[in-house]
Amino acid sequence: MTVLALPDRIDIREVGMRDGLQLEEPVPLADKLRMLEAIVATGVRRVEVTSFVSPRAVPALADADEVAKHLDQWPDVAFSALVANTRGAVRAIDAGIADLEYVVSAADSHSRANAGRDTAAASAAIGEIVDLAHDAGGSVEVIVATAWDCPFDGPTPPERTLDVVRAAFGHGADRLCLGDTIGTVTPRRAVELIEAVRAAAPGVEVGAHFHDTRGTGQANALAVLLAGVRQLDASVGGLGGCPFAPGASGNIATEELVYWSEDAGIESGVDLAAVVAAARVTERAVGHDLPSSLFRAGGRSVPLGPYRG
Repeated sequence: MTVLALPDRIDIREVGMRDGLQLEEPVPLADKLRMLEAIVATGVRRVEVTSFVSPRAVPALADADEVAKHLDQWPDVAFSALVANTRGAVRAIDAGIADLEYVVSAADSHSRANAGRDTAAASAAIGEIVDLAHDAGGSVEVIVATAWDCPFDGPTPPERTLDVVRAAFGHGADRLCLGDTIGTVTPRRAVELIEAVRAAAPGVEVGAHFHDTRGTGQANALAVLLAGVRQLDASVGGLGGCPFAPGASGNIATEELVYWSEDAGIESGVDLAAVVAAARVTERAVGHDLPSSLFRAGGRSVPLGPYRG
C-alpha cells in the first residue's frame, strides 16, 4: 500500500477577519470583536486581523485602527495586517501591528486595480516596507497575488511571479506566500510554481493562499503539503473574496482544512468544534449563510439519518 508522505504538523493562518470580511457590508466593531474572540478560542496562533488600505476602497475594514486597539487582550496570538503600500505599512505600525503582509500582484492589470500601480512599481516598494517593519521589530511576508491567474490578463506567466519573488528575496522579506486570487489553479500547477519559487528564494518559508471558487482549494492544499509547504491560509466558514478580482469567491474553509488534516494525523493545534462555533458567530456577524460544506453538513460525529439510497 502506498503511504502519502504527509507532514506531522501544519501552520494555519486564519484570514477570516481580513480576507473574509473585505467584501462584506461593514460589520459593527462589537460584532467583529466577538468574531475575533471566537476565532482565537479555536487555538489558532496566527491571525491576519485586518488591512490598512483605503477606507474608500475597502469600507468593510475602515475600522482597522479601532480593531488594533483591542489586540493586547490576546498576547499569545501573532496578529498581522495586510498592506498595499508604504502608507499602509506606516499606519499599521503606528497602530501597533508590525507584522505585515505586503501584497504584490504578479499581473499588471490586477496590480493597477488593487494598488493603483503596475507590478514593477509595487515590487520596488518591498525594500522600504521591509525596513519599516524590521525597524519596528516586526516582519514582512510578501504575498504574490494572481500568482497563477489574473481575472483581467489571463494565465500569469510563471516568470512574472518569480520576478516578484526575486525582488522580495533580494530585499530581505521574511516569508513568501502565493495567492490563487480567483480560485483557478489545480494541484499540478500549484506544485510546479511552489517548487520554482523555492528554487528562486532558497531558505525562505513559502506558504499558500487558495480560494475555493471552483472547488479545487482543498485539493490544492493537500498537493502543496505533499510538496513540503507547511503554512496555509484559511478562512472560518469559507468566507472571503477579492474586491478587485471579479468572480473571486471564498477562501478554503478553516474547518474543512482542520477536518481532513486532523483525520490524516496532521497536527494544527486548532480545535474543529471550536472552528464550527466560530463559524456560527461569523454567520451571525455577516448576516448570511456561509459557503463551507462542512459547516452545513457537520463532522462525522453528527447523525446523518437513515440511508435512503
